[in-house]
Amino acid sequence: MTEGFDMYGGMTRALLGREGAWAFVRDFAACWERPLAPGDGWDEGEVDAAERRLGVRLPAALREAYGLFGRRDDLTRNHDMLLPPEELYVDDDGGVLVYQVENQGCAYWGVLLKDLEQDDPPTVTRLDGLGAQWEPWEARLSVACVAMVMSEFVLLHEGPTDYLELEEGTDLGRAFRRLPDVGRETRWFTGPDVLMREIAGEFVNVRARTGAALDTVREAVPGDWLEG
Repeated sequence: MTEGFDMYGGMTRALLGREGAWAFVRDFAACWERPLAPGDGWDEGEVDAAERRLGVRLPAALREAYGLFGRRDDLTRNHDMLLPPEELYVDDDGGVLVYQVENQGCAYWGVLLKDLEQDDPPTVTRLDGLGAQWEPWEARLSVACVAMVMSEFVLLHEGPTDYLELEEGTDLGRAFRRLPDVGRETRWFTGPDVLMREIAGEFVNVRARTGAALDTVREAVPGDWLEG
């Protein structure tokens, strides 16, 4: 937990609907980087233009995300990329509106066209490869956006960060507080001035406010830290 921001409570509320999700993003940005401000999002005209080009109506959750923080690269474009409105496209074979792409084009995230009429529809993902199929991701787009913001920020190549391939049986929950789950095979942990993302029990990314806070993680979780 970081001072003044109840991350656990915020994530819990984010899982309940769009209002809680956007409140979390606002609080998260203010706590870890800088508050959201006018100009951090795309204006309605740019989003409307994307709808006219595609011939579809975007879900309310996607329009709101674009308008609130769609231009904040620190929250949306460090590893995987939230597509700007003019780059949104439809995968005709899968019947999916694609809104996010992995930085090397190896993975994609989207919404089934049949679900676009929902305000906060379920999302799908696809990994590139022979016979790749679209599979369920988050049950709501707003929750997928929360997962995106947290993941992109923890991978920001600025400030105290580190990476560790975990030894079998490592339990981060012994020393750090586990947060509600967002993102497939992803677990989140927090401690004083640190945020940690564990993927599939195999590796962990850490972002800290200070070098001293990062050192506490390295001491609590021994191993061959990339930057340590």
